[in-house]
Amino acid sequence: MWFFRSPFIVFGEDALSHLEQVTGRRAFIVTDAVMEKLGYVQKVQDRLAIAGIRSAYFAEVEPEPSLKTVRACARAISDFEPDWVVGLGGGSSLDAAKAAWFIYERPEIELESVNVIEQYGLRAKARLMTIPTTAGSGSEVSHAALITDTDARRKLELASWEFVADLTIVDPMFSAHMPRQLTADTGIDVLTHAVEVYNNAWSNDFTDGLCLQAVWMVFRYLLRATINGEADSEARTKMANAATIAGLAVGNTNISLAHAMSHSVGGIFPIPHGRIAGLILPYTVEYTANGGLGRYLDLTNLLGLTAVDEAQAGAQFAGAIRDLLQQTGQPLRLKDAGISQPEFEAELEALCDRAEIDLGMVMARRYPGREDLKRLFEYAFDGRAVDF
Repeated sequence: MWFFRSPFIVFGEDALSHLEQVTGRRAFIVTDAVMEKLGYVQKVQDRLAIAGIRSAYFAEVEPEPSLKTVRACARAISDFEPDWVVGLGGGSSLDAAKAAWFIYERPEIELESVNVIEQYGLRAKARLMTIPTTAGSGSEVSHAALITDTDARRKLELASWEFVADLTIVDPMFSAHMPRQLTADTGIDVLTHAVEVYNNAWSNDFTDGLCLQAVWMVFRYLLRATINGEADSEARTKMANAATIAGLAVGNTNISLAHAMSHSVGGIFPIPHGRIAGLILPYTVEYTANGGLGRYLDLTNLLGLTAVDEAQAGAQFAGAIRDLLQQTGQPLRLKDAGISQPEFEAELEALCDRAEIDLGMVMARRYPGREDLKRLFEYAFDGRAVDF
């Protein structure tokens, strides 16, 4: 027995106007300084005011949000006592909003202990709303939040089915002006989500279709969105929708090996998550296919490629990913992502240690032992096609 969970999603042009129909007394917005500077916080506050809802905000969320920031945000939420907590921004702000909301609801529970098994009785004080402004993380509809413990140099993977938002608003207005690099970083993350869900241990009929649609949309629209920017409203809208579609898939299964490895890298090196996840993805595709455990033939057929079996499909699909990475200006090797040889060698064992305890590792169809994991990192650093 399984379950499919989703927020109430409002999407498309002028979706933000739905805020005028929301009922409540007070809303606390969790966001970052860029959203404040661009006027997006004010746009949300203006719509909430029409609905008669007072609002306040915390605009100090950093990329890859830290535990310290989340705790500071939770204190601000508690002082305001809202009945809505609103995450506004990219994945970092959305994840920070979930984590800070949890502390507001259950301050007596250590955040690091949050898991999908226990029930926490959230929503006794406030409901959760998510408004994504980038087209990538899918956090707006997922049951997870990724927080960085800077002291321990690791990612905290918080997951609870109660993290699924009550309301999600996907308005392409927000992502229309994203710069080229951010468009590529976040868009590749969408692809990684969809591919990992389609090929993990919990894949199922209800998420397979979401994954296939998201993969098709990324290959069709990401390059256009990256090159054309705000001039291509269709591509921007489609990528915003693809991010949420892939996020729904993640929220009803889980991520896998590429994310386990990228979380490990991101916990040690300050590189955007989507960039690293996309870089590592083709190596994990090859590794899984080499073990005869992939589901890549469907994906190559979707792209009009000519693979005749899974082994061939894995190689072809990994090649298609690398082509898209190159076309969108993304690195193909860890050494090209800002990690030097001495740094990599010094941290290799730590990278393996962190990946081995990552939840995504459990979802892998082909589970790598320590030696295989080490080799995967080495191949990703050098840019070698996986041959084992």
